[in-house]
Amino acid sequence: MRTLVVDHPLVAHKLTVLRDETTDSPTFRNLTAELVTLLAYEATRDVRVANHDIVTPVSPTTGVKLASPRPLVVPILRAGLGMLDGMMRLLPTAEVGFLGMVRNEETLEASTYAERLPDDLSGRQCYVLDPMLATGGTLAAAIRFLTDRGADHITAVCLLAAPEGCARLEQELTGIDVPVTVVVAAMDERLNDKGYIVPGLGDAGDRLYGVVG
Repeated sequence: MRTLVVDHPLVAHKLTVLRDETTDSPTFRNLTAELVTLLAYEATRDVRVANHDIVTPVSPTTGVKLASPRPLVVPILRAGLGMLDGMMRLLPTAEVGFLGMVRNEETLEASTYAERLPDDLSGRQCYVLDPMLATGGTLAAAIRFLTDRGADHITAVCLLAAPEGCARLEQELTGIDVPVTVVVAAMDERLNDKGYIVPGLGDAGDRLYGVVG
């Protein structure tokens, strides 16, 4: 597993505003989309392309276009939905699948409650969107779900990560013969006793959409 922390002043600036507890939900949503687009630029460096012949106003030339099958973007519900627009700005022709996962707040284990994905993902590059890589259980379960269906290249895009979550993710993916890259805006200090990232930014889903239930 490879972890890439995107070191860029615009990323740091937008992340600082996201962390601020006074930032309201509309601003939080807009900034999340902007930040994800910046992260997506780095996350898609290995996106597969094929040569494509075109004619410019001056002469014929050969460029590239996204290869088939098209990449699949998979937001983890519900908070991952807040990252989708930002990712699709950079990959507008990608396909989108959905994976609903919930973390038990006592055991910190993740379980799947809904999915809308092709049954066969053979040969597919998948981009998983999950704002917080905290304990690592949810992301590990999502990646295993995709690789079990045949995905052969996984990139996870997260706003924040904790060292404990990265360590657990790497441990749980042992034996998976699929390249996995995690792209994050920052590696934070640690997890607290409730499994939240410190300093973090709170519950990303609640800050995106408000407290429900």
